[in-house]
Amino acid sequence: MEGAAALALRTVLRRVQQAAEKSGRQASQVRVVAVSKTKPVSLIREVYEAGHRYFGENYVQEILDKAPELPTDIQWHFIGHLQSNKAKAVIAGVPNLYMVESVDSSKVANHLDRAVSSIGRKPLKVLVQVNTSGEESKYGVEPSECVELAKHVKFQCPNLEFSGLMTIGMLDYSSRPENFEVAELKFVKLLEFQRINVNCQWACQETSNRRLKWEAQM
Repeated sequence: MEGAAALALRTVLRRVQQAAEKSGRQASQVRVVAVSKTKPVSLIREVYEAGHRYFGENYVQEILDKAPELPTDIQWHFIGHLQSNKAKAVIAGVPNLYMVESVDSSKVANHLDRAVSSIGRKPLKVLVQVNTSGEESKYGVEPSECVELAKHVKFQCPNLEFSGLMTIGMLDYSSRPENFEVAELKFVKLLEFQRINVNCQWACQETSNRRLKWEAQM
């Protein structure tokens, strides 16, 4: 019998497919990362057994505790604020860490770069986190600084692979979210990187119905 978590996964994936179709996209172009912070290993395993392989964690100690107990083909995304002094621990402790989505300073980027180099693993994908809402409670660089940080990752951190931007939308928007428009403009500016053969992705952490509706309108 299908568990509640597996059923919820199917529901989310179906909604994503519908939103993608309405916007003229392929559902396969959208990657859903299941945020598993504070959830037990048993629940993550249920979602894994339903076929999902992408999970996101916010806290270093939590991902260090969970990763060894779960299959190695999981692609872990670290999505929380990362202190520079924790970079080596998360790199060394999670061999199947696929991406860090929350690089918000050159200091963090440099520590990650050195940590990856020290264990000899392949380059780590990273996203630059941008605070597009202006909320003090959220981390991320100012929109005006994100391109320079992206260039720092690309040119000064050979063990990192710049893969795009991450931003977190406000919870109280009522129509097309202006903060995503800000990120969209910066992402367009990053297309300048095409001349140096950089492939960019754009990841936005947002789980509300309103976000899905906005995606369908794009």
